[in-house]
Parts: sequence; C-alpha cells; structure tokens
Amino acid sequence: MWNETMPMRQPDQVFTRRPWRELPPALARVLRPRIDAIAADMIDVIREEVPAYRRPLDSAMGRDLAGSVRRAIGQFVELTEEPHSLQDHHVRHFRGLGRLEFLNGRTTDSLQAAFRVGARVGARLYAETAQSASLPFEVVMPLHEAVLTHINVLSNESVKGFAAAQARAEGGLRRSRRTLAACLLDQGRAGRWDAVERLAVEAEWPLPEAVACLLVRQGAGAGRLPGLGPERDTGILTLTHGADLVLIVPGPQDRGTVERLRTAVRGRTAALGPAVSPRDAWVSLHCARLMLTGHAAAVGREGAAAGGGGGEFVSAGDGLAEAHLRHGIHIGRLLGDRVLGVLRDLPAGRAARLAETLDALLMSWSRTAPEVARALDIHPQTARKRLRKLEELFGDRLNDPAFRFEALLALRTRALRDGSVPDPR
Repeated sequence: MWNETMPMRQPDQVFTRRPWRELPPALARVLRPRIDAIAADMIDVIREEVPAYRRPLDSAMGRDLAGSVRRAIGQFVELTEEPHSLQDHHVRHFRGLGRLEFLNGRTTDSLQAAFRVGARVGARLYAETAQSASLPFEVVMPLHEAVLTHINVLSNESVKGFAAAQARAEGGLRRSRRTLAACLLDQGRAGRWDAVERLAVEAEWPLPEAVACLLVRQGAGAGRLPGLGPERDTGILTLTHGADLVLIVPGPQDRGTVERLRTAVRGRTAALGPAVSPRDAWVSLHCARLMLTGHAAAVGREGAAAGGGGGEFVSAGDGLAEAHLRHGIHIGRLLGDRVLGVLRDLPAGRAARLAETLDALLMSWSRTAPEVARALDIHPQTARKRLRKLEELFGDRLNDPAFRFEALLALRTRALRDGSVPDPR
C-alpha cells in the first residue's frame, strides 16, 4: 500500500491547467467511449517497444500496465471535461507505480520509456478521434500540449514514488546495519552468533572472513567520512559509539586499504585495530581504543602529529603490543615495583641508565657488552661497568627466563607510563 502520509501537493501545483482550458468539452464526450480501444492500442505499442513490459497481460506486471494505461487515459478525459477537478487519487496511483518498480528490483528507465511511448500513441489517437468527430483543427495544438503536460506530470510523480520507496528502504537498511554493527561491537551480544547471522542477512552485509575497527575521535563538526564513498558501496559499517565514530572495515587490511583509511581521516585522531574474525570485532575496537589512550607519543608515534598538530593515525602494526600493555598498565606498575624495586634506592640518573642498560641486555641476542654498547651507542667499557652493576643488583635472576620476561614487561610498561617507548630493535 502507498504511504498515505507522504506529502501531496495541491492539484494546481501538479498540473498546468492552461492546455485543458483551451480544449472543448466535446472532446471528452468523443474520447470517453474510446478509452478501452485507445488503451488496447497503447498497450500493444508499449509492449512491442519496451521489452520490460512484454510479460503476459494476465501477469501481475501485465495487469499493472493495463490498469495504469486506462487510468492515465481516463484522467486525461476527466481533465478535458473539468480542468480543475481534483487529481490527488490519480497522483497517488502513479507514485505507487514508481514504488512498485523499486520493490520489484527495476529502475525507472523502462517506466519512463513506457510513458514516452504512451504520450506519442495517445497524441496521435486523440487527434484522430477529434478529427473523426469534426472538431475544429485549432484543437490540435492545445491537445498536443495537454498530452505532453499530462505525461510529464505522471512521469515525475512515478519517479518521486520510486525515490521515496528507495529512501525508505535505504533508511531501513541503514538501521539494520547500525544494529549489526552495535551487535558486533558488543562482547556479550557477539557471542550469540545465530542472531548476528540473521542481522547480517537483514543488513545485506555478507559476513567477511576478517574485519578491522577504525576508531575516529569526533572533533567539532566531525561526521561521517565522505572520502570513503557511500557506505553501501564500500561495505563498511559505521556507528557512533559514545563520542567516537567507529567503522567496521571488512577484509584483511593490506597496505592500500590502510593508506586509504589514513587519507580519509587526515586531520583527525584515529586508530585502526587489528584484523580479526567478525566474532572478535569488539576486540579490534578495544585495541584501537587502547592505542588512542593519551597522546600519540604515548604509543610510540613520535612525529605523527607533525605539521601543525592536525591529528594522528595509529594502526595495529604500530602499537598492538603497547596497547596490550596499556590495558594492564596499573598491574604493570605493580610488577615494576616488585621486579625493578632494587633500582629505587639508586640516584635517579643512575637508575635510569641501568634500566636502559637492562632493557638493551634483555633485547640483545648474545647478551654481550659490545652488543649492548652498540644498542646504546656507548663505549663497551661503560657497558661492562653497567652490566657488572646489574649482576650485583639482580644476581642469578638475569639468567631466569621468567624474570627476564617480567622485567621486560615492567620496563615497557614504565616507558609507556612515562611517554617514551624504547626502540625495540
């Protein structure tokens, strides 16, 4: 059924009345008995010239075609009899015709072609009828003008009906996609996979093998990202999540995709989480949010905001380990107090140098003084002195894999807290 709430313009705004005022009422009297015959001829030509309407006349499309052609001719006759008669019921029908085209998966091209063919056939048959009734020749010009005006109105109204139906459908699709995105980002709801699969079907969003979440901090006036193109074309789900904009990007994130996303968020602060299974989309968002905690320098992105402070872009490849540590940064502080506590009793400068040396030692392959010296760009003898002090402070624990692991975690967490992550090379 056509949506009766759709705004309907007043008849005088839909039709130009002038050509019908110049037609004699006698024309309506001679046209009315010939409505069925004119409709039959018009339908035959439309079906011959417009392939989309070659369906059997007893099919749904055939019945719609026949009914609409008879209605159009009947409306023309009504306007000829009374140019100021109400036409809303006819306007509503032809908007509904456009709506049916959309619901049946067709475009308006064939419908517009049928209107053009109908106008040509109608103009000829109306003129022949007027001539056979010995009406004045002067009727021909306003008759042709009335036909063109009439068919233009019907064509425009059908396009409006098509567009309105399309907008409603796309609005429903957008709502379904927002619901799907919210479900994927909700850890509890994502576990109910049957519901997710049903939502994906409703949203016309085939579940990909992998997704990644792009989290964009919303600045003043920030909205969607037009540089990525229409949501339906890209397959990207978009959702406002708190004060942020979240995009669920399907597929593995190759270099080209990452660069396209980086370009789209230029000037804003954003983070791209790792590619994960759709079941773990919320994990990708969680990682992205952790990577954006604090300033870019806090996640090892020095210089990301260079050039005027126009935002920063962090991807999972840049700081996933740091994001993991940041999630447990308070636990990491306690771990540091326990594992690195012996450094607290030293002067601050010496403690910092020894922590730096310990980090270089733990990251080295051979754990020799020359290798540590190269990593820190210091003299090997200086490195040896520092390593001896570390042996004095930590003893045999330096050979314990569990201690080395905890110490490295503690050093990394402390560096995050201080805003400077050491170079892991």
